[in-house]
Amino acid sequence: MEIIKSFILGIVQGLTEFLPVSSSGHIEIFKEILGLSFESQNGLFFTLILHLATAISALIYFWDDVKNILKSTIKFKDDENFHFALMIIVSMIPAGLVGFFLEEKINQLFNGNLLLVGSMLIITSLLLLISDKIKSKNRKLSAKNSFLIGLAQALAILPGISRSGSTIATSIFMGINRDLAAKFSFLMVIPIIVGSSLKMILFDDIVYDGSILINYIIGFFAALISGYYACKWMIFFVRKSKLKYFALYCFVIGISSILYSIF
Repeated sequence: MEIIKSFILGIVQGLTEFLPVSSSGHIEIFKEILGLSFESQNGLFFTLILHLATAISALIYFWDDVKNILKSTIKFKDDENFHFALMIIVSMIPAGLVGFFLEEKINQLFNGNLLLVGSMLIITSLLLLISDKIKSKNRKLSAKNSFLIGLAQALAILPGISRSGSTIATSIFMGINRDLAAKFSFLMVIPIIVGSSLKMILFDDIVYDGSILINYIIGFFAALISGYYACKWMIFFVRKSKLKYFALYCFVIGISSILYSIF
């Protein structure tokens, strides 16, 4: 894998993990454009590196929140932070089950299929457009709506369905404050990424190739830095109800992907 391709894929992963445009969908598109396969042993290790980088970027951006959540959880302190941690655990249930049992089958279905990816991007576009028109409310997170948000995250296993877009939109549909919706969306993905990485390490045949160490490093830091700024930008866009711009982007990319696959 060339260094420039590692850099591009790192940027794509970091930005699209948190911006509501579907990281898996864009990875499929760029795999096709750059002529890459992530199914090789080296490719799997590179995927692992990019996923961990995006998880770390969210941890860095929300470090104060994460620190308070961990303190309350360790002490079993009955406060808002401990409640937040419990809701994250509830949200993990559907995504964890779907990811463990169905991820490989779904990846096989979508691998290189830009027609399906484009169709899912159009669905993401509609979700974002509708959520942008809903007035913000101040309902709190509950076990019920956290589970439903987790279901939305589980659906985002489909390349083209944005994880952040679907979870934030679902939160807004249920009347959760936009700031809280964005924070919950970004923090709930961290244990999922860690769990997915552990699954990859335990069950997939991953090989580290020291001869392309520079590729790993460049991809990691590209994803880390772009992921951090994607978190920052996304908070602004959600707060200001500016998701329609991403809706337009997803629609254009979705249509382009469909046309590319046909012609």
